[in-house]
Amino acid sequence: QSCAFKALPCAASRGAATRERDSMGQSFTSLKTMMAYSQAGNRKAAVGSTLGLGGTSALRWYRLDDGVMGGRSATRHTADDAVLHFAGTLDTRGGGFASVRADFAGGLAGSDALKVRYRGDGKTYKVLLSTGQAGGPWSANPSWQADLPTTPGEERTVSLPYNSFTPSFGGAPSRSTSGHKLVPGEMAQVGVMLSLYLSDGSSNPEPTFGKAGTAFEFRLEVLGLEVVAKSG
Repeated sequence: QSCAFKALPCAASRGAATRERDSMGQSFTSLKTMMAYSQAGNRKAAVGSTLGLGGTSALRWYRLDDGVMGGRSATRHTADDAVLHFAGTLDTRGGGFASVRADFAGGLAGSDALKVRYRGDGKTYKVLLSTGQAGGPWSANPSWQADLPTTPGEERTVSLPYNSFTPSFGGAPSRSTSGHKLVPGEMAQVGVMLSLYLSDGSSNPEPTFGKAGTAFEFRLEVLGLEVVAKSG
């Protein structure tokens, strides 16, 4: 029988076929993006700054976006006059995070908090600390994360105690902190991130992130980084 006698079923079949074709096309595009994404290239193109941490007086920042998993977000970061400008486009259609990272030497022993001076755009970002060897969801080395709320155009300074950082594995919602402890002397990498998720694994709300299914601009200025020495 022709589709003239089965209009609704045929229309439904065409719709399902179109959705499947679109999905396959998106998957292929994501695979191409993931294969072309070069973390080594990003490190080579790191942006120098006069911000320092640990035993490193001039941090060099490289981008790490959701392109590593096939997403389409893009960071455009620069540094001038001791200010790191973390900006770009976050695309939630097939992705959901953008970040910059910098390696440092010497660890953070003798301190119990990280002080950050910054100015943002109203979104909630995250500060990251790690050994520099954080891997995917099955890694034994978490990325330690703390939320960084912002108010549009307002400069703020916050001290983030290390015991307030939550472990995250490959961007997955945080596991229990049981068996994991942030050891300041072992930290070797710092970063800032805008993500679909807050540090506790819950969704970053639309007012402090952006609308799902869209792409949008973001901007955060990091004006200062320093450790807070242990008291006593």
